[in-house]
Amino acid sequence: MEISRDAAKETARAQVATLGDGLVGLSHRIHAAPELSFEEHRAARWCAEMLEAGGFAVSTPVADLPTAFRAEIGDGPLALGICCEYDALPEIGHACGHNVIAAAGVGAGLALAPVASALGLRVVVLGTPAEEGGGGKITMLERGAFDGLSAAMMVHPWPTELIQMPCLAVAHMDVRYRGRAAHASAFPELGINALDALTIAQVAIGLLRQHAPAGAQVHGIVTRGGDAPNIVPELAEAKYYVRARDLASLAPWNERVRHCFEAGALATDASVEFLPQGPAYSEFVMDADLAALYRANAEALGRVFPDPPEHDVPASSDMANVSLVMPAIHPTLGIGSLPAVNHQAAFTEHAGGPLADRATLDGALALAWTAVDAATSESVRARLAARTYNAASS
Repeated sequence: MEISRDAAKETARAQVATLGDGLVGLSHRIHAAPELSFEEHRAARWCAEMLEAGGFAVSTPVADLPTAFRAEIGDGPLALGICCEYDALPEIGHACGHNVIAAAGVGAGLALAPVASALGLRVVVLGTPAEEGGGGKITMLERGAFDGLSAAMMVHPWPTELIQMPCLAVAHMDVRYRGRAAHASAFPELGINALDALTIAQVAIGLLRQHAPAGAQVHGIVTRGGDAPNIVPELAEAKYYVRARDLASLAPWNERVRHCFEAGALATDASVEFLPQGPAYSEFVMDADLAALYRANAEALGRVFPDPPEHDVPASSDMANVSLVMPAIHPTLGIGSLPAVNHQAAFTEHAGGPLADRATLDGALALAWTAVDAATSESVRARLAARTYNAASS
């Protein structure tokens, strides 16, 4: 190696200190301008521009996704990916803190930029849209945007620190019932009530929960239920998520949930249509070596991991699908939000607050130091370099 581990880490620290105001500013800009899945044009552009100004070669769009990018620096034989997310939630904005994820990922890349080649690294920062629904990383995997990588990392804001956010497999779907409209008072016998079909399905799902396998969940919302009380609803629509411990157990559980929707159609003579909303997210396979390196580096920055873990509850992420094809980690950064938790409006405020700003900088540096350790550890480096991802051969 042309640079020692300690020297590389000190350079990364100095970079984050120099760029700190810009990284926090990036987080705040994204936070103040929330964009939904596949619509993150400003956030993706801001991240790409900052990386390009830092010397990265930026390709955008990639994978035929307008809000995805791939930025590279360094010419070493070991390629490590750092993932940025930047989509927001409807109505409540950045209530999952993806503004922090984006800025920390950009910061980690910029922290490594001066030392990448000396460490024998190629640093690849990926802008990955639509984590909240749509599975941007999965599409990017399939279309070659992760090609050449040996590992991938990211961080995620959370109420508390966790070395790995637990992830369930999940299928996203829209359900649409079609019936027949009629005057609800004068000619109800001529109508077919699509909302009744959905109501029956929801009752059936509620009863099915008694028999759910361990770790299985189902939850959803009604997005259309009719137009007026005196019109038999001709169209009813809902959005549903079906979760299970892993992809293998997701398939049969998802089928049982679909049967509930089919029962509603059968009982009312309505028709039912299932509209998958992106690919299924998988369970997460954490890389133990990278996780141990990250934890040591995060603790060196003063981050505290509760033992036993607090709020070690499952969510879902398309980063999990990345973990099935290459070594990956997805630790969380505590931002002191309790009692507010992810996907609550109160969490949005915390995601733009001072503890989130600190998490942005700590996350950037912890990821950068983890990459330095992976590159300078003979055993970890050899294992990671032994296999690189290629979509064509996977």
